[in-house]
Amino acid sequence: MNTVIEDDSTLTDRYQTTVPASVRRALKLNRRDRIHYTIRPDGEVVLTRALDESSQDLVMAGFLAFLERDLREHPENIRPVTAGTFAEAERLTAGVEVDLDEELPVDDDDA
Repeated sequence: MNTVIEDDSTLTDRYQTTVPASVRRALKLNRRDRIHYTIRPDGEVVLTRALDESSQDLVMAGFLAFLERDLREHPENIRPVTAGTFAEAERLTAGVEVDLDEELPVDDDDA
């Protein structure tokens, strides 16, 4: 979505609001859908369609949250990817062959 959408809504006495139609359309929201709020350190609020919790990978979500927090708290550790970085990756993986179509082995825990 490249178009900037701006709209307003009002809080009721019970702190409820109606999501404006323009936002509902942009996020493809329907009745009873859940929405997710991300509040950034600068006070910016990002409203997104909530993911279906049954399809979330909790381990991956936790790892991504860790990465986000670490990047925010330690921006000095962010380094550009250079030609040298690629050369080192190629050196470390030299001779490793991967078949992306090969089935993964069954986990011992699932057996």
